[in-house]
Amino acid sequence: MKTFTNSLLIAIFSSVILTSCGKDKPVTSETNEVSTSKEGMVYEIDTLSSRIEWKGYKIVKSDQTGHFGTINFESGDLTIYNGVLESGKFVADMNSLTSVDLKDDAAQLAKLEGHLKSGDFFETEKYPTASYEITKVSKNATGDYNTLLDGNLTIKGITKPIQFNANVSIKDGAASIATEPKDISREGFNVKFQMPVANGVVKDDVNLQILIKATEKK
Repeated sequence: MKTFTNSLLIAIFSSVILTSCGKDKPVTSETNEVSTSKEGMVYEIDTLSSRIEWKGYKIVKSDQTGHFGTINFESGDLTIYNGVLESGKFVADMNSLTSVDLKDDAAQLAKLEGHLKSGDFFETEKYPTASYEITKVSKNATGDYNTLLDGNLTIKGITKPIQFNANVSIKDGAASIATEPKDISREGFNVKFQMPVANGVVKDDVNLQILIKATEKK
């Protein structure tokens, strides 16, 4: 009887420990699980024709001003199976970040680029790349975009699931993706700079659009 009681106590104690460990298991990421296939033909992105277009805004009193520009890709590929997009990953060169609206003002352009690449914003010396990996591809039945992309966006080493509406075209060994411009919370990626209120407010949202051109890898 004593042996049975001891065994029962051990079993109950073990059960409590296992239940507690499962309940308290930490969440280490917010990523989407990749559900796409790697089967099919690989298409390599054309880094000269592909880019991210961005817009950022500042509110001064009641007026909204802002900057807009581009970020280039350093690498990326798509997987196409039976003429359908299956998966893809794009790596952006954050040191290529530039402001198009200041292209005719070299001094202001250099000042803004330096600030955006500093620790106040994207800290490009420590985090020289950002990326977007497609985790799921679905058809859009309605609206102006034919595809819904689920994926993992990584900025400053932080990865979060982000969904884009997109127009995807695949024909004669060439593929293109144009996402719908989308507001992304910069604070979610630890980009938290804010100026003194008297000088205005930098909006949390940064608008991003991904534009991809790719050709079948020979």
